[in-house]
Amino acid sequence: MFTRSTRRWLAGLGVAGTLVAASASPASAEEPKISLGVYFGDNTIAAGSPGKIDSPIIFASSTVVVRDLTIRYDFTDLAGVATFTPESSADWCNSPEANVLVCTDPFELEIYESGFGGRFPVVIAPTNEAKDGDEGTVKVSLSAAGFAPASYDARVRVGEGVDLAAGESVERAAGPGKSFTAPLVVSNAGGTVAKGATAFFFNDYGIQADQRYSNCTYVEAQLRSCHFAGDLTPGVSYAAELAYRVAKDAFAPGYDHGEVVWMTPAEADDFAKYLKEWGVTAGEPGTAGELKLTGAEPRISARGFQADTEPYNNWSSLAVTVTGKNSTDLAAIGDKVSGAEGAEVLATVGFRNNGPATLDNGRSGSSVTHLAIEIPKGTSAVKVPQACAPVNNKDEWGEPGEPGGRTYRCFPSWFIKAGDEETFEFGLRIDKVTPNAAGKVKVNVPCNCDGGFYADLNPANDTAKIIVNPTRGQDDGGQGGDGGMLPITGANTALIAGVGGLLLAAGAAGFVLTRRRRTHFTA
Repeated sequence: MFTRSTRRWLAGLGVAGTLVAASASPASAEEPKISLGVYFGDNTIAAGSPGKIDSPIIFASSTVVVRDLTIRYDFTDLAGVATFTPESSADWCNSPEANVLVCTDPFELEIYESGFGGRFPVVIAPTNEAKDGDEGTVKVSLSAAGFAPASYDARVRVGEGVDLAAGESVERAAGPGKSFTAPLVVSNAGGTVAKGATAFFFNDYGIQADQRYSNCTYVEAQLRSCHFAGDLTPGVSYAAELAYRVAKDAFAPGYDHGEVVWMTPAEADDFAKYLKEWGVTAGEPGTAGELKLTGAEPRISARGFQADTEPYNNWSSLAVTVTGKNSTDLAAIGDKVSGAEGAEVLATVGFRNNGPATLDNGRSGSSVTHLAIEIPKGTSAVKVPQACAPVNNKDEWGEPGEPGGRTYRCFPSWFIKAGDEETFEFGLRIDKVTPNAAGKVKVNVPCNCDGGFYADLNPANDTAKIIVNPTRGQDDGGQGGDGGMLPITGANTALIAGVGGLLLAAGAAGFVLTRRRRTHFTA
């Protein structure tokens, strides 16, 4: 049975592949090494519109529980231009002075290194006097009992309202390595000329670019964005044909998905700053010819701020059925360690993706496989990765990172490229020296949880040994690793797989507030 915190931890593993523990204890000023941080994105809002909803991203240098979390919005610099009001009356906010909004959470709150949004969302609305071209700064400050405050300055601009609308959803089918095309469609559904448009793409790893256009950006084989500078006339639809291919190492049979969202150039600037702030690149321009929208106006109007008044129609999706058969072989990685009685040694264990297929669970955020680790006899686990929890013979789970267990279950990340490996580092104390004391690493173990891999091409290498004080000739049953706490070796996984999830989460921030309340996303 999962404990409450373990269930919460497992759920947390599904958020953008973040591997953080949910077992923090309340902090105090006696823990000076932990610091809090806050980020708030730039926003462009349309004059005469209801505005946009956005919320800060709150993070910490280490996972921690805080009390009296307070967010302060000081929009004095935007006086007469924009207002900040709570999205909900239940957000524990008040306005102690003009152009200041203060929101305080009365409950304990756990803050993660990876950060989270959605706390204290606000409506950023233009005043009746605001006009196209107005701009200013909002200072967003974060404080909590026992911690030093943090703040971030964000820009708010007022622009002309337009309405970009994406085309219909598209379905395709192709096998690994095969090419296909998909339409890229945008319409000007409003009554104002749109002065250019930018499309951002959030495609799974298996959907790769087959052409690299000069007005589009790419990260390795992934299409990230395309910018179109020409005017878009009201009531007119525009289209281009995108050349794609299914990755040669895509898992098959399977499914890959993608989304595209349209933004005005000003909104794209806001988004680009967000990506830069978080160390994410939208890629580099291609070297082929320009991708053109058929029917687009050749003239380019003088630039000015524009904001979409109805972004709920800005999204379109691409669904690709990956045909054929292309699975992979995950092999367990064991280790050999040596030491005297009482010594502490590090055993690096995990698994390797021998290919040919890459595994991508980015849509669910669930682990690509599950591992079982048996601690060798005569040793004790004194240092345990936060992605691992002890399990007893009654299938009762302990806390993430809890030492002292004999058997552990570990939950890797949601992406593993063919040829890469992922390892975990266990600190073992040698309680009694026993030659060839053996533990075990097993990959692809069943789990009553999301994710996992059960189509392995070579189950014979799913198990490896952890050997303590091996004698000459003792085989470890698998190659030892030399990593640290959950390293992933090989290609830059963050660029290959992680960016899409981050872009999707970020791109949903700052949605327009319509007069008809709808479900909205916050990043």
